[in-house]
Amino acid sequence: MGLTLTQKILSHKVGHPVHAGELIEADVDMVLGNDVTAPVAIREFKKIGVDVFDKNKIALVPDHFVPNKDIKSAEQVNIVRKFAREYGIVNFFEVGQMGIEHALLPEKGLVLPGEIAIGADSHTCTYGAISCFSTGVGSTDMACAMATGKAWFKVPEAIKFNLKGKLSKWVSGKDVILYIIGKIGVDGALYKSMEFTGDLSSLSIDDRFTIANMAIEAGAKNGIFEFDEITEDYIKERANREYKVFKADEDAIYSEVYEIDLSEIKPQVAFPHLPENTKSIDEVKDIKIDQVVIGSCTNGRMEDMKITYEILKGKKVHPDVRLLIFPATQDIYLESIKKGYIEEFIKAGAAVSTPTCGPCLGGHMGILAKGERAISTTNRNFVGRMGHTESEVYLASPAVAAASAIKGYIASPEEVV
Repeated sequence: MGLTLTQKILSHKVGHPVHAGELIEADVDMVLGNDVTAPVAIREFKKIGVDVFDKNKIALVPDHFVPNKDIKSAEQVNIVRKFAREYGIVNFFEVGQMGIEHALLPEKGLVLPGEIAIGADSHTCTYGAISCFSTGVGSTDMACAMATGKAWFKVPEAIKFNLKGKLSKWVSGKDVILYIIGKIGVDGALYKSMEFTGDLSSLSIDDRFTIANMAIEAGAKNGIFEFDEITEDYIKERANREYKVFKADEDAIYSEVYEIDLSEIKPQVAFPHLPENTKSIDEVKDIKIDQVVIGSCTNGRMEDMKITYEILKGKKVHPDVRLLIFPATQDIYLESIKKGYIEEFIKAGAAVSTPTCGPCLGGHMGILAKGERAISTTNRNFVGRMGHTESEVYLASPAVAAASAIKGYIASPEEVV
């Protein structure tokens, strides 16, 4: 019986073929925590009374409430900071070096193809873009993994997404994953692996990060892409250790197979209050907005900054709209400065911030008031996600978000370019 890509990686780690539904314990290559989840894991870890399993295979990235918004968030980060110093954690990223965790780890080469990465954050599934098995876990699982270097999994079934065709102008990975979630629903891949194969040539590595990032929004255990030349080009500049490439067997068993023609996908908008409530931009009419957020672990990468720049250049943000832009890492921020993007953002009337998750989860730096409406490149639009429970969040790509910032209502990029 053939194995899926995820099952091949898990099989390699445990030393024998695994199959859907089997409970396994496997060695992990990276354990991740942030300023919200790591303090809980640290408290549980200290009850075990051992040293960390590997100082190089733990990453601590304060990014949710940083720069610290209040005393409580400062205390949370201080717990993580002291732990990193006490145990000699190599990959602790303080303000000034930090970025949004799921953009930072791949950028630093800390996660690689064929590896297992777990993180106490649901969007850890992002690293599937580079053919890594990555998934979110609870803080207690994180604590045990820091002590033992192991984690347990139930081997997931898989859904195969066979992609064909090429993306049209102004269509990106965000539109692809919103289209898919709209098609299968927020529980359409519940505890399954979403495996992407076929003609991937028009999907950049940033598109893939976005798609894998939002696999959790379909209920998936993980999202993962087949390794190809685009993956290799990204990895070869970053990998400082050996990695192994896996491929699904020809006779791999999938619970479902979807054929997705990328050329048929138009820019998508997810309406409140679920990512599955998607509509084509052609169906969206007269929805005025108060705030636009471009950034996050979903869409704060270099390509997202470039698209935003192309739309905003020489234009002005609508006077009734607040535009907030968050490059996902310090390197992305710096490169955006060098390319002149940040200058154009500010000239257009945007506020540009150091990397932070703040507005995505309604934490800080962009909270919505009662009755306000935002369009955002983030990944969730649940009730109260970005502020007041009577506010609304629409999800879209950077292209749609930037165009909307100019027009004052949810707009197609074609209306402004």
